Amino acid sequence: MGAQIRVYRQRIRSVSATKKITRAMELMAASRVVKARQSVLESAPYTHAITRSLSALAAHSNYEHPLTTEKPNPRRAGVVVLTSDRGLAGAYASGAMKESERLIHDLRAQGKEIVAYLVGRKAVTYYKFRGRDYAAEWTGNTEKPQVERAQEISRRIIADFLKPTDEGGLDEVHVVYTRFNTMVNQEARVLRLLPIEVVDPPVDADHDGKPDLLPLYEFEPSAEEVMAAMLPSYVTSRIWTCMLSAAASELAARQRAMKSATDNAENLIKNYTRLANQARQAEITQEISEIVGGASALAESK
Repeated sequence: MGAQIRVYRQRIRSVSATKKITRAMELMAASRVVKARQSVLESAPYTHAITRSLSALAAHSNYEHPLTTEKPNPRRAGVVVLTSDRGLAGAYASGAMKESERLIHDLRAQGKEIVAYLVGRKAVTYYKFRGRDYAAEWTGNTEKPQVERAQEISRRIIADFLKPTDEGGLDEVHVVYTRFNTMVNQEARVLRLLPIEVVDPPVDADHDGKPDLLPLYEFEPSAEEVMAAMLPSYVTSRIWTCMLSAAASELAARQRAMKSATDNAENLIKNYTRLANQARQAEITQEISEIVGGASALAESK
């Protein structure tokens, strides 16, 4: 009986130590997700403004840039998968990977060859474990993405897209990321990145979904040079926005997962405490019975 009590107490100490860790991780994620949400909100105006400018440029000029031109009979498709470096975030990474698998299945059904670009250790581990090939990988700081990383990914994607298909180039590029909606709702989504789909006129979500009126632009020195400068910035801004949204989603998912783990640890501690008390009570009852039995035996012997 005493050994059983020691086992329960040992388990209580172990679960209590785990609870401290999960509670600390929950508080850290809760503090960081606030800044991550603010970064997502702050990046939206720039992305919207450059989209408006690019739409105006495409609408008022006859110049066709390779990044905006649909290639006939596309054969190779690039898929950029944004995941996390660490686990303990519930189904965050698995949700993004499932969405990427669905996209890859659809693209292969169309007869396209897939070229993967992986962001985050979870995606790299997923591909290495299955023995799959991928073109490039970027790991580190998925919780705190840096704009330099977005620029690096953008340069690699644009360079591969501009290559001829026969030389290993891409005909189209998609991005799989997790969109941050609310603290309890994040969804894996697919964004068509290249070739760029320019909508004219753009739709502004701040005005009940009604099309905005485009102002009149004058392009200097020329529309071609302006578009050549804007398109890489546009691609970088879209990738940067996706990385920020994915970071906020990761932190929100980790906060929920760690809160659930902390609650489960508290329940385990209560259950083990109750079992230890029951075992202790049974031990005391047994000792009292033995004392009473011994006293009765002594009395009868006299």
